[in-house]
Amino acid sequence: MKFPGEAAERVARVLLSHGTATTVELARELNLSPQAVRRSLGALQEAGLVHVHDKVPFGPSPTKRRGRPSSSYSLSDQGRKLLRQSYNDLALESLEFLERTYGRHAVREFASERAHRIITGKTIPELVQALNAEGYEATFDRAGVSGQLCQHHCPVVEAAKAYPELCEEETRALGESLGAHPTRLATLAQGDPICTTLIPLHNFVPAQSDYSAATTKDSSQYIAPVKENAPLKEIAPLKEEVSA
Repeated sequence: MKFPGEAAERVARVLLSHGTATTVELARELNLSPQAVRRSLGALQEAGLVHVHDKVPFGPSPTKRRGRPSSSYSLSDQGRKLLRQSYNDLALESLEFLERTYGRHAVREFASERAHRIITGKTIPELVQALNAEGYEATFDRAGVSGQLCQHHCPVVEAAKAYPELCEEETRALGESLGAHPTRLATLAQGDPICTTLIPLHNFVPAQSDYSAATTKDSSQYIAPVKENAPLKEIAPLKEEVSA
């Protein structure tokens, strides 16, 4: 399934970032006429990719005006899935072009640069937030002397199936950044229902913070492993799940 035109896909992407919007708000954001936006919304609604609401389903209501109240629009589950697939297709096409033009080694260089951009220099909660910002729906759970980093969605899963360098360089960057030896237990690219990475925590130092009542008893944040003669820094507690 594809979007009913480029303009409709642009409208859908704005709805993805805003959550909900009226025709006027979409027209202003996209620098289009309200009539053009209505045509795209009509096509999206007919394809089952958006929902229409008489009232805003969440967030602040738009300013009231005279006349008929403005309807608001939001993406349906199918619309969200289609946007994710479009991103996946673009990622795969880009890597194929990179390989054809510069060779397979360029794919690994790109994968390495991308992984380090997302991962390097971050504490574990910061890493979870960074992954969520990229669309990975990540969580981190402590299990004894180890922790499990789980990625419930992969925005580039089809690209990762064709180019395992994406997963390999992500694992390498995790190890280099955290000073540990992460182990991939499962990956979406190999057909598993979730990406799971085991990260040893025995070399990490728990922060000595005041934990709030909202923090579960097994939840604590970990900082990079202790280096000889290096000062320790305290950081905030980690909740078991961090949303994007």
